[in-house]
Order: sequence, then C-alpha cells, then structure tokens
Amino acid sequence: MSDVSKDSDDRPTPPKNSAALLLLRDIGDTTWRMFVPTVGGTLAGLWIDLRYDTTPWVMVAGVVIGAIIAILLIRQQLTRLT
Repeated sequence: MSDVSKDSDDRPTPPKNSAALLLLRDIGDTTWRMFVPTVGGTLAGLWIDLRYDTTPWVMVAGVVIGAIIAILLIRQQLTRLT
C-alpha cells in the first residue's frame, strides 16, 4: 500500500513526513545552530570592541564563545536524533 492517500476529488496528497522535508528541516535546524551563535558572538564582540576601543580582543572572544555554543547545540541535536 502506498503512503500517498487520495482526497475526495481523487488528487493524491503528499505524505506528511516525506524524506525531502525531513532532510530540509534537519539542514535548517543545523544551520541556525551553527551560524546564529557564531555570527551573533562576532557581531556583539565587534560592537563592544568599537564602543570601548578594545579591538580585536572582545570580538575574538565572541567568536570563540559563539563557536563553543554552536558545538554544544549541535551535540544536543545529535543526541536528540540518536
């Protein structure tokens, strides 16, 4: 039996959890987990550096902290999937 069901007007409806949609969801989930903390830490550090004339130390710290947060978020995602 097929996963595709029929509507009342005999048009097939796509399955609710197709492989392509699941893959796109996981890609999107991974992307924000990687880039939001890293880019956010970089931008926050850059703003603080420009405001308090500490270039480039706070920005470097923001990149490192953002990368650590990204690693922890990806690890959380991987443990959830297994």
